[in-house]
Amino acid sequence: MSAEAVYARAAHATHVILGETHDNPEHHRLQRLALERLGHRALAMEQFDSEYQPAIAAAQANGVDAEAIADAGHFDRKGWNWPLYRPLVEFAVEHRWPIIAANLSRADARAIVRDPAASGLAPAPELAKELERDIAESHCGEPPPPKLLAGMVEAQRARDARMATSLRAPSVLITGVGHARRDRGVPLYLSGVDTLSIAFIEVDADNKSPGDYLSGLFSPASFDYVWFTARAAREDPCRR
Repeated sequence: MSAEAVYARAAHATHVILGETHDNPEHHRLQRLALERLGHRALAMEQFDSEYQPAIAAAQANGVDAEAIADAGHFDRKGWNWPLYRPLVEFAVEHRWPIIAANLSRADARAIVRDPAASGLAPAPELAKELERDIAESHCGEPPPPKLLAGMVEAQRARDARMATSLRAPSVLITGVGHARRDRGVPLYLSGVDTLSIAFIEVDADNKSPGDYLSGLFSPASFDYVWFTARAAREDPCRR
């Protein structure tokens, strides 16, 4: 499909989720282009914890710039690489889009890791197995100890649920590609709402066609659209 066809479909969705690889500059450039074509919305961001929503709203009401919004929202400039996200916040400020602090607070996430029942979510054994595999893969194939892994899985589910409930219609959510998955991420908690998930996926030299990515990485049910991009330059975190 053409980019314009994707933008046209997205413009009519209640919620648009733009899944990224956090350190890929091309993903953030494409997100900014998408914002320009989606019409007036709220901009929800995983990078802001929900506990800082009142401070962000107050800062916006005072007409401050993107840097002040980042300060109000306690944006982790180093951890999230602020220069990659600043253009998105600048767009929201310039166009008077409400900014939503969508993520679960770190304190709440840590509490759930210690006690998974604190999430308040109904058990989902099959989903938990899928998330366990995702977490193991993110740890270079070596999963954490079982008790810690169970807490991390539940915290991941709680983050997805919090991001879903934080959204106001219409909105666009900036988040990691795993959270954008329809089969295990934020869309699971937006049942009955017109939600469109677009995943920016880095190409892999071992995969020669789009269908090759369906083996292990994701399934046809994972996203509405997959937008392939070049890989960002980075060291292999699993290299020993």
